[in-house]
Amino acid sequence: MTGERERASGTGRGPTAVLLSPRPAIVAAARRAGAHTVVVAPGEPPAVAWGRPPVPSDREGAERRVPADWRDHRRLVEALGRLDAVRRGHARVFGCDPAAALAAARANEALGLPGTPAAAVTALMDKAALRARSNALHPARPVSFVRCGRAPLLPFLAGLIGFPCVVKPRAGTLGEGVRLLAGPADAQAAVRDYPEVTDLLVEEYLEGPELAVEALSREGRHRILGWTRRIPAPGTAATTAAGHALPVALPAGTAGAVRALVRGVLDLAGHRDGPSHTEVVLTPNGPRLIEAHAHPGAEELVQLLRLAHGTDVLALTLAAGLGLPEPVHHPRTAHAGLRYVDFAPGTRIERAHPGPAAARAVPGVVRVRLDVPPGTTVRRTPTGSLHHAHVLATAPTAASLARALDRAAALLGRAGPLTPDSRGIHVPRPPWGDGPHTT
Repeated sequence: MTGERERASGTGRGPTAVLLSPRPAIVAAARRAGAHTVVVAPGEPPAVAWGRPPVPSDREGAERRVPADWRDHRRLVEALGRLDAVRRGHARVFGCDPAAALAAARANEALGLPGTPAAAVTALMDKAALRARSNALHPARPVSFVRCGRAPLLPFLAGLIGFPCVVKPRAGTLGEGVRLLAGPADAQAAVRDYPEVTDLLVEEYLEGPELAVEALSREGRHRILGWTRRIPAPGTAATTAAGHALPVALPAGTAGAVRALVRGVLDLAGHRDGPSHTEVVLTPNGPRLIEAHAHPGAEELVQLLRLAHGTDVLALTLAAGLGLPEPVHHPRTAHAGLRYVDFAPGTRIERAHPGPAAARAVPGVVRVRLDVPPGTTVRRTPTGSLHHAHVLATAPTAASLARALDRAAALLGRAGPLTPDSRGIHVPRPPWGDGPHTT
């Protein structure tokens, strides 16, 4: 018992990373960073989308598990206050999704631990305030937007902004509730998608290639770790991603403008320490913000940077937050891609379905994850950033990567190649090549 207490206390070889309902990849990253690990999760793991497995247990690498519902701030602070590492100030609480990031920030403040201020986390979550602030970075051509408090006003407000336009919840997360309105008929139909009294943002559609940018801040200095190219889904689903790809080589001027936008947005939000994930569109008028978050991108997204460039976003984040030496960087130069796979409602996922195993056997595929439990039937189309499955692959060329992803996706049940940018809306030619990029 004493040994377990010492391991979780943060004494000995390093400080403690307190992780709120992390996935196994987060626990593994903490080990790579040289930290002790404590997982905080409810006694009964909360339900998660598409039947994903429960949060990690001690068997999956965490040194200790604290049963507590971290969504209850008082209970979380009480549970963590009993840990030796917390009492000694040798710990920090981390959350790697929107809800957990805010809970972690509030807990760090209450316990006197370092971390991203809760005010900065909430500033990035308020899409209307963030849009107004980010417009100050390009006053000559701001992004048009308006808030909507009643759903029946959507057609009128969308007409003021102009079509196509995007409507989204002001404080939404994970892409839930985001709609692309191509014309008046879409705006009228969208009225039924929201409560009559609501809090929405209607803004102009930003036309151009999209990037997801990972950054790490320390004492107000923002280090850009890398970016991926976002491949939008076709048609009216363009507000969701069909996949991501690397590397992305931008002209020097464009790359500099992207870095400046991300750093400016983080400064305006008061984000001085910790990770961030920012989505950017390369419009004809320059880079423009979609949204930003005070946590790393999705696990599968940051893994792309590790596969293509050797950039370990998660381990870097945990090491920086705990004051540990930066993990050794192992540079790589490869093409890496992520392909999301979704099944039509009514699709039966057979227990003995050979698709996942066959997809994993495709040369270049490094991961296949199925988030629909075997033996179940798909009831609805996923929304926002949620998907039924995904494939990660790496290859020496862009063409061989596309073949591997197409083959693996087809084996999972999605036939046909992915066609980027096929939205029925003109998209300017992407200003990138396929070479490596510097950050």
